[in-house]
Amino acid sequence: MSLTDLKVSELEKKAHDIRVSIVEMLIEAKSGHTAGPLDMADIFTYLYFGGTGTADNTNNPSASASVGAMRYDAKRPDWPERDRLVLSNGHIAPVLYATMAHAGYFPLEKLQTLRKLGSSFQGHPHREWLPALETSSGPLGCGLAQAVGMAIADRMDKGRSSGRAIYCLMSDGELDEGNSWEAIMLAGKERLGNLVAIVDRNCIQIDGFTEDIMPLEPLGDKWRAFGWHVQECDGHNFLDIDRAVDEARAVADKPSVILARTIPSKGIPEFERQFEWHGKPPTTEEEIAVARRALHN
Repeated sequence: MSLTDLKVSELEKKAHDIRVSIVEMLIEAKSGHTAGPLDMADIFTYLYFGGTGTADNTNNPSASASVGAMRYDAKRPDWPERDRLVLSNGHIAPVLYATMAHAGYFPLEKLQTLRKLGSSFQGHPHREWLPALETSSGPLGCGLAQAVGMAIADRMDKGRSSGRAIYCLMSDGELDEGNSWEAIMLAGKERLGNLVAIVDRNCIQIDGFTEDIMPLEPLGDKWRAFGWHVQECDGHNFLDIDRAVDEARAVADKPSVILARTIPSKGIPEFERQFEWHGKPPTTEEEIAVARRALHN
């Protein structure tokens, strides 16, 4: 798909609105992660809003399915023909919740219950409390294995030409986990062309910069060694994201990974590129004012 200038402008506006929702959720909750949700807002915006509209599909009586980067139906989350999105780095749940709310899964005002007792919007996604989710997540490194299982099951059910995409969103820090590499190895062995992993390459984790804590480079070469189609993209450039996802979906004989280069806490210059914002929200009056001023100007 080729994005028009108008579409890019619409996506930029939507990503901004999602970032505003993320920050307001975190301020209200007084708990949660800031850097990852803000830096992945453009990727999530593209997946949910980067399509061409809706499709009238006889298998989808509501005729409200989104088409484009990801197929889904916010009015009928269990639509059988939907693509699957697995969030492996569950701590960035605010960006998933905010994007789904903007896509019409649930009212925006419900986002203000983030991390509150009894809320469906837990600090890490919990599918039993929010059935529109595909999986529950929490322990890092598990999501890709879940996505591999979905990709294998889909191929067994419908064959290689089903057209469904299984998207797995991951952090770079969780690649410190050995079970991530077990899943990478299995996906390469099974040649899962219906699987697309998108890694948030923001180069931070809770204790510091990834290359100081546990160096990952040469990261692309490592994925290639396990039989993956590898690309890099600018995770804040919608044309580049569009190019990378299109190319990944066109590869049928191996799984694809997109290493999306992102800026932690994107959108709040005073917080950007600081690993300290990985796992904390704006809480002081000054921090809240800085965040709101950056996003409301």
